[in-house]
Amino acid sequence: MPTADPIGAFLEAVKRAQAQQIDTAPAALATSDRAGRPSVRMVLLRGADARGFAFFTNYASRKAVDLAENPYAALCIHWPPLEEQIRIEGPVERLPDDESDEYFASRARGSQLGAWASEQSQILPSRATLEGRYVEVSHRFEGIPVTRPPFWGGFRIVPDRIEFWQGRTDRLHDRLVYLRDGDGWRTERLYP
Repeated sequence: MPTADPIGAFLEAVKRAQAQQIDTAPAALATSDRAGRPSVRMVLLRGADARGFAFFTNYASRKAVDLAENPYAALCIHWPPLEEQIRIEGPVERLPDDESDEYFASRARGSQLGAWASEQSQILPSRATLEGRYVEVSHRFEGIPVTRPPFWGGFRIVPDRIEFWQGRTDRLHDRLVYLRDGDGWRTERLYP
């Protein structure tokens, strides 16, 4: 019998994957622009709880611009060794500054400096330009903590649909979908 809580089921799946030494952070994030043109890329999932699923980026990146135009997204997480896939869909909201600050402070210093140096998704004239910007930022923050750039922070997908796929023999896979239903969830089983 499936659990009534898909977030709890997701967190249990993460524990199973981590027990097998699987990196559970990478996820494919799909967005679409105002015209409905889709775009997908890998992101690092940096939080999952009852509020939703969090990731971080530059607010001028293509994904962030897509989300400003069309604040709805989908995640797909696939762990081939376990034959498990989890799909998450829902509206997207920006994380509060304090949550973005907290995560930014936990990042490696080099990644913090890189966030300042990169104009993510913009045209880069040369690799030397990026490396030069990194050196400039390194000097600016020399000997002091690196603060979060105002143009960088987090988003949360607030799920209204979560699907769990489990590989089975003879392609008789298990597919269980949770659909937001008021304050709770409705569960359906799907054909593979």
